[in-house]
Amino acid sequence: MRVIGMDSGSTTTKAVVFSDGKLLDKYLRLTAGAPKAAMEEILAKFDYDPDRDLVVSTGYGRKLLASDRSVTEITCHSRGARFLCPEVRSIIDIGGQDSKTICLSPNGDIEEFNMNDKCAAGTGRFVEVMMRVLGEELPELDEFIQGASPVKINSMCTVFAETEVISLIAQGALKQDVALGVLQSIAERVANQFFKTQPSAAGKVFFSGGLSQSIRIKEILSEAIGRPVETDPLAQYTGAIGAAVIGTEMQKKG
Repeated sequence: MRVIGMDSGSTTTKAVVFSDGKLLDKYLRLTAGAPKAAMEEILAKFDYDPDRDLVVSTGYGRKLLASDRSVTEITCHSRGARFLCPEVRSIIDIGGQDSKTICLSPNGDIEEFNMNDKCAAGTGRFVEVMMRVLGEELPELDEFIQGASPVKINSMCTVFAETEVISLIAQGALKQDVALGVLQSIAERVANQFFKTQPSAAGKVFFSGGLSQSIRIKEILSEAIGRPVETDPLAQYTGAIGAAVIGTEMQKKG
């Protein structure tokens, strides 16, 4: 029997297939404002069979799918981070439209968490909007800001920051310098959120979410919190992996 872990995010929908606790397959697609359709498409891709497969869902759209169980994002990201980085004690997740920080006990229990889902500041959406204003593509971010010197960005409201970025460019600031300034402002905001959870000095800090694929953002975030930050090539699938881990435990319990 297989387990399908599904993370229905506001920007992307991620899913993984587990069997005997091992990752067999993964898939990611844009949610595109239709979370249920995205999840159903992924199930079809995985050749879902209700007599064979157990489905655990998480994320914004988790209750839109008739899954065997739906679990909160905080729980699934904690379990997924532990799967990818067993020594993790703190998690920083920057998603499309929210950011969250989680502190774990030595055995992986959630001790404290902080979630920003009221404003786009400090999220992937904020970076995406700013890069669009600068006329650059998000996947090219690391190369674009190489060798840049940051320009201070004062506003963290997406609307006001967009106006500020346009003004800075009009004043002659280099686009790459402005982009680096945007990233540093996000890292500072996320760092404040991180410290509010009173993270343990022990263990590792794990960075998940779509922005975790950027080496430069990882470095900037590490500088902002004053500690090394770990990630993984599968970090964008952290929530889905955690859902699959929980499903695997459900199987074992019968």
